[in-house]
Amino acid sequence: MQIAICDDEKIVQDMLAERILKFYPETDILLYCSGKELLSADVEPDILFLDIQMPDIDGMDTAKEFRAKNKHTILIFVTAMEEYVFKAFDVGAFHYIVKPFTDEKFDSVLKNAVEQYQSFSDNVTYMSEYISRIKDEGKSFMVKTGGTATKILLDDIVYAEVFNRKVTIHTMKEDIEYYGKLSDLEKRAGDSFFRTHRAYLVNLKYVVKYNAATVWLERGSALMAKQNYHAFVNRYLKYNLK
Repeated sequence: MQIAICDDEKIVQDMLAERILKFYPETDILLYCSGKELLSADVEPDILFLDIQMPDIDGMDTAKEFRAKNKHTILIFVTAMEEYVFKAFDVGAFHYIVKPFTDEKFDSVLKNAVEQYQSFSDNVTYMSEYISRIKDEGKSFMVKTGGTATKILLDDIVYAEVFNRKVTIHTMKEDIEYYGKLSDLEKRAGDSFFRTHRAYLVNLKYVVKYNAATVWLERGSALMAKQNYHAFVNRYLKYNLK
């Protein structure tokens, strides 16, 4: 967690930093003595304690410019100027602490801010994991063979071939047969696969060598139709460039 303190009074900076580190010793504390210094640093802390009455550019204008680039930072004003409390809502302030304040007041606001940060952080992690699961599901499919459903990861397929309406998928560990169309598998497989022959679909990841008649893979080989050879070479070169 990263917490920034922007205040032109060194004594206030030190006091706030001390209170934060007392409860959250692993926190990375960033100190700024003016709004100009904060904005030029181009940082996005998790929590920002910001004074209003500062030289050059006041805290409210600093907050407006800061918020334009940093939507998720939890912003807390720490100031002796009560009259700006309603303007604080315009920049999405989480809280407004009026000086002088007690340690108990600051600790309470800090605790609530950290809980808010942790809640947001947990939600971001959940969404990231959820999106990852959705992507992974798109990289696998189920086939039924002999009354049993089997999950196959596209990345595990070395090559596939079709004969008499039966598709055989070859992985490094096993062969799996099911009734289906190779063209359906080709559409699902994506750019990492190439249809070298009407009866063969190869995963470019496992190609070892090739010529105009055959593609040798890490396990097995596939036929190459002469009319597909140049397209295959172009696709394979582009794949390797990735």
